[in-house]
Amino acid sequence: MNFDLFRMMKTQPMLILYTSILLALGSCAPKQTPATAPLSAPPAAQATAVAPEPTPQAKPLQTGAEQLELYLPQLQGKRVGLVVNQTSLVGQTHLVDTLLSRAVDVVTIFAPEHGFRGEADAGAHVKDAKDTRTGLPIISLYGKNKKPSPEQVKDLDILVFDIQDVGTRFYTYISTMHYVMEAAAENNKPVLVLDRPNPNGHYVDGPVLEMEQQSFVGMHPIPIVHGLTVGELAEMINGEEWLAGQRQADLTVVPVANYTHNTAYILPVRPSPNLPNQQAITLYPSLCLFEGTNVSVGRGTDMPFQVIGSPYYTDKRFSFTPKSTAGASTPPHEGQTCYGMDLTDPAKAQPFTLAYLLEMYQHSTQKDKFFNNFFEKLAGNDELRGQIKAGKTEAEIRASWEPALSDYKTMRQQYLLYPEND
Repeated sequence: MNFDLFRMMKTQPMLILYTSILLALGSCAPKQTPATAPLSAPPAAQATAVAPEPTPQAKPLQTGAEQLELYLPQLQGKRVGLVVNQTSLVGQTHLVDTLLSRAVDVVTIFAPEHGFRGEADAGAHVKDAKDTRTGLPIISLYGKNKKPSPEQVKDLDILVFDIQDVGTRFYTYISTMHYVMEAAAENNKPVLVLDRPNPNGHYVDGPVLEMEQQSFVGMHPIPIVHGLTVGELAEMINGEEWLAGQRQADLTVVPVANYTHNTAYILPVRPSPNLPNQQAITLYPSLCLFEGTNVSVGRGTDMPFQVIGSPYYTDKRFSFTPKSTAGASTPPHEGQTCYGMDLTDPAKAQPFTLAYLLEMYQHSTQKDKFFNNFFEKLAGNDELRGQIKAGKTEAEIRASWEPALSDYKTMRQQYLLYPEND
């Protein structure tokens, strides 16, 4: 079996079905405890918070990592570098342990933001280390070293990326993937992306990034909700020649089996410390813009990305007080009473909206200090702040995202590996 198989999958979907049957007959890895806590079970009222509604699956969904028969032959006899974190599971076993148990020569682990075990605060410096279980070196790709150096990849034959994304432009795992692809292209190393579902992959929305605002929280001219899996985005990065020097990586994607963009998918573990359940993941595209304001998104509470508030909001009916917690050691407004909105109700878990942002600004007693310098990087343009200050409606603001948003949707169609409907 060689990499031509994966490219054939785009045009021969029956091959996926055939492979799934073979996998059903194969052996399973021994079960181990995941490296980090699973997503917390949401309150009963949150059970319907995910859009779209789950639909019956004729065949079980299989992530790229779970389809071992498709990629193990390409790793055997190779020196492998893994770009992984706590979400990189095969069943209940970490990909690192899965591959080692099959005599794959894993040489190096590369870790993104939040670290290999996914426990570090957002934005916290993650240090190089050694995995206590396997003794393998862990190289951080967050902080000063965001791209693997030639020295770090010279002894590798292949780089494997397997990290769960949540489908937004500012979630930094896709920026890490970009730099891994770039390093691979520059050093003539192949890249294997083991694809995973996008829990916000059923729609596309938000302003398209203007490249003047390019940063680690927005590297590509894509909207806030991009509607792609990491595998599809990797294909887009390659196809649109977005890597430095317009290089293209030697890229192979192992697609998710039995998946469409309308397939509801509940993540088995939290993708980062402050996205503890599906309610938070659904609200994240709308609420992350608050990280560029003086409004708390609930870091340092039991409800991160499910509540919003600040000491400067005029409606006092709902409040919370952030405190230092695991994954939020110094949260905004620590120890201060924040007034705002409780969004734990499933009815509040809507697709991307500016409604919460407009509401909090309109009723802030410190409008002059509402925004900080990070806001434009998250918004992806230098217009949104002014539009909000000018009192424009959401409809008026949305109109300004065209034609860029429609043009992106047209481009996106070229890179879809999965159908839009069940």
